Amino acid sequence: MKRYFSFLLLFPSLLLAQQHVKVDFKTANSNLSLNFQKQAVTGTISYEFEVKSSIDTIRIDAINMHFSNVKINKRTVDFKNSGKELQLFKGYKKGKNTISFDYQATPKQTLYFVGEGDGKQIWTQGQGKNTSHWLPSFNDENEKVVFNTTVSFATDFEALSNGVLVNKTIKDSLTTWKYEMQNPMSSYLVMMAIGQFEKQTLSTRSGTPIELYLQPEDVFKFEPTYRYSKQIFDFFEKEIGIPYPWRVYRQIPVKDFLYAGMENTTSTLFAQDFVVDSIGFNDRSYLNVNAHELAHQWFGDMVTAKSGEHHWLQEGFATYYALLAEESVFGSDYFNWQLYEMAERLIAASKNNLVPILNPKASSLTFYQKGAWALHYLRENVGHENFQKAVKSYLQKYQFKNVETDDFLAEINKVSDFDTNKFKKDWLESSVFQTQDVLTILNKSPFIRAYFEVSELRAKPFIEKELTYSNLLKGNAFFPLREEVIYQLQSVSYQEKESVLKLAMQTGDFKVRQAIAKTMDSIPANFKDDYLTLLDDNSYITREIVLNKYWSEFPEERFMILEKSRNWVGLNDKNLRVLWLTLALATKDFEQDKKAAYYDELLDYATPKYESNLRQNAIMKLLFLDKNDQNTLKYLVNALVSHKWQFVKFARENIRGLLKSDIHRKFFEDMLEQLPEREKSQLNRLIIEKI
Repeated sequence: MKRYFSFLLLFPSLLLAQQHVKVDFKTANSNLSLNFQKQAVTGTISYEFEVKSSIDTIRIDAINMHFSNVKINKRTVDFKNSGKELQLFKGYKKGKNTISFDYQATPKQTLYFVGEGDGKQIWTQGQGKNTSHWLPSFNDENEKVVFNTTVSFATDFEALSNGVLVNKTIKDSLTTWKYEMQNPMSSYLVMMAIGQFEKQTLSTRSGTPIELYLQPEDVFKFEPTYRYSKQIFDFFEKEIGIPYPWRVYRQIPVKDFLYAGMENTTSTLFAQDFVVDSIGFNDRSYLNVNAHELAHQWFGDMVTAKSGEHHWLQEGFATYYALLAEESVFGSDYFNWQLYEMAERLIAASKNNLVPILNPKASSLTFYQKGAWALHYLRENVGHENFQKAVKSYLQKYQFKNVETDDFLAEINKVSDFDTNKFKKDWLESSVFQTQDVLTILNKSPFIRAYFEVSELRAKPFIEKELTYSNLLKGNAFFPLREEVIYQLQSVSYQEKESVLKLAMQTGDFKVRQAIAKTMDSIPANFKDDYLTLLDDNSYITREIVLNKYWSEFPEERFMILEKSRNWVGLNDKNLRVLWLTLALATKDFEQDKKAAYYDELLDYATPKYESNLRQNAIMKLLFLDKNDQNTLKYLVNALVSHKWQFVKFARENIRGLLKSDIHRKFFEDMLEQLPEREKSQLNRLIIEKI
């Protein structure tokens, strides 16, 4: 009886997994309209599909949608809407068929409406099985379709989707954009983004246009944000050996994106946090994310894993090829340093018994970084040229299809007698990280060997290593070696290390100087002037550290340092402006007549019209200034209903902490009845939690 019951529970999912074998959906033509106020999408969709063999029910995944005018082969048909699927029972025949229907949806996820006024945006994030929340499509990544999308929205905005823009029409205040694809892809790669954007276009060596987008106020950030974009594109086409598989490539930053980036076919979306000026480039470069998402256009978009078990074929490859791209820009020492840092993280994680790569429940660390290391180990053992041949053959053979791990390893077997069975067992099926093999490879790098030698100095008395430190700082050693010197100096008294420390300050390397800013617990009087020069470094993070620490340690110079940093803004979260406002409010007698305006500005940054990273930064500073400020608490509660899970977590943790205080518990309880329903519900859950 239990076996029979379990089979019934599994049967629907078995049907879904088997559908693509019996029915092949070929082409989708979608005509979509978006309503920002209602946060809704309406559309008309037609699919061309082929029935290969007899099937009782054809399913199209669609979460909480309403359907009408459903026709198969131009005839109206009955259908069932399960709330998760559009189910079709008749009207189709063996061979070629068409289906068309109208639909509407108000998605609770995957299609996001952010911002307000001219700054509003709409964007999608379909990774996994989520596109079916806004577009009737297919959760099964093995069902690949040519998606053509037409979008209508207000003329003042730009609407972007997958593929080439083939037509744009304007009628009154409404613009319609029509995009076409030539080759099929999995549904999770369908995208849409609407906002006010400026565009610049680059042309690659092979002639593919790269369209780069930014918000109008960020136009001066085009070069630093997209630095090296053409170089890494050209590098990939040469290194991979397969031309870019699509006709256009575009990159669009969006507000409050859930992750760093997403490799939608032809059109990567990425977080606004990576939009930087020339100084911000030193703190938060988009380069690695840029290369990672571009690599996915081959590994994931063109050739897609059959299931989660083989997810490393996408993320491991994208992570590794992003490193290869960075190596082409920054050199082999940088490449080996990144591999070393990955290995450090994996060794630490392996103590808790990592889930193997070939397991759909493996962590991102495993899929991405252990996957990358597995490929590096493989490349080092079969040889770079053989590896390149195998990858090229693998991509050619399975282009626009789905794959599993053995498909890739079979191509390795054709070019090498390397034991792929042992490789699979040791690297892909084992939870153990192959530390000894990794160290053997890392030790091939002279830089890594030098780093290990410097690391071994930690246990020696300062007097025995002072000369070595000085020589490293005077030379042209790659920055991690000189950073390591600074970290080792942290426990040494200032009197002993003064000459070495001042030598480090003279290197001009902002990373070495930032390490000094991070590691100095206090600032000796005779080092104060040197320390103050860090405020002029080309790093907003360094400036933030120094501004905060200098203000704390030298109260008599607060007016001076506030004046020096008055007009600073910083990164996307306005890290310097928010800190400046906080310090200005906390500095006694500083511009008393302007404190109300400074408070209003800081509080404004906590409101929903801004991105969550800025809001969180402002809320933290406001709580630092006054935990009893009920204006701040109101915006902390509002964060509970954000779509950004990281921001929600921040709000929950802070509210839970405040609820331990009777006075704050009363604040929150009194607030309940005045809150919108969603905020009220979320706050009440926290209030009634057991302490």
